[in-house]
Amino acid sequence: MQRDIVVIGGSFGSTAVLKHILGSLPPDLPAAILVATHISSRSVSHLPEALKRATALPVHQAVDGQPVEPGRVYIAPPDRHLLLLNGTILLGTGPRENMARPAIDPLFRSAALAYGPRVVGLILTGLLNDGAAGLHAIKAVGGVAMVQHPLDAEADGMPRAALEAVEVDHVGRVAELPRLLTAMVGTDAAPAVPASPELELEVAIAAGQRLGSDQLRKIGEPTALTCPHCQGVLSEIKGSGPLRYRCQIGDAFTAEAAMAAKDTTVSDAVRIAMRLMEERTELVTRMARDARDGGRTAVAELYEARAVEYAGYADTLRRAATLELRAARGAEPEAS
Repeated sequence: MQRDIVVIGGSFGSTAVLKHILGSLPPDLPAAILVATHISSRSVSHLPEALKRATALPVHQAVDGQPVEPGRVYIAPPDRHLLLLNGTILLGTGPRENMARPAIDPLFRSAALAYGPRVVGLILTGLLNDGAAGLHAIKAVGGVAMVQHPLDAEADGMPRAALEAVEVDHVGRVAELPRLLTAMVGTDAAPAVPASPELELEVAIAAGQRLGSDQLRKIGEPTALTCPHCQGVLSEIKGSGPLRYRCQIGDAFTAEAAMAAKDTTVSDAVRIAMRLMEERTELVTRMARDARDGGRTAVAELYEARAVEYAGYADTLRRAATLELRAARGAEPEAS
């Protein structure tokens, strides 16, 4: 049994890294390569075409039911989880993980379940920490864990999270990764380790299996936290790094991703409240004008005072929204 499945996950800044890696691999590489990156569910992915121009390996956007063959590269399509099942590709319609579909963790978990120690997992540059739990699953079944060096990454969040969650086998800069991958592929795999029922369940969830409270209790314990999307109860997933959660409909978050999603929810709430206050200010101003035109001075003064109050609230909310936007822009790296 040899290592013949390579799964790669990346996000911000990963396209250039993928081009270099695939362009430096031998065209007769005796392994299938599967890639998941964060792309918008509503966009057309241009990654397959970009990678085709960089490598001699055949590159395809993954198709449901397609056989997995060595020497080929399969790219996750928009709005589907790229999964492996019985030597074929399954495009999962399950819930988002870390606010993404496709997400990296489902690909890595499915590879771990289907191929065990034959898998080599590689985490590249990216924000937050998608992929760390999936790399943990690969390592748990005897696979090889690799990470791009954080100091070499355009965004070091994902590599750092993977290093914190997993005892990795290799850490390398971009220039070193093709050599490390080539050295791993085709070598003898470690003895197989049985996959856990929890891993099987999470792969089934990514494929689209409904998750109810009974199933959720098998892998998690309810907490006092709520899901940023559905507002339902979040359950903390047992025995898996990093700290992560699922809600009853299956949405999954690491603690870091949940905080980021909550921040987005708060920002949206500020903007909605600002709009409502501006609408109230306009409405009571018109009511005050109508009262004055009708000779109802006392009523007009009441509405005018209320308009001033609402305008003050709207200004406060506008300043909060502006400060939040400036902070977010300052924290975001420029697009590559």
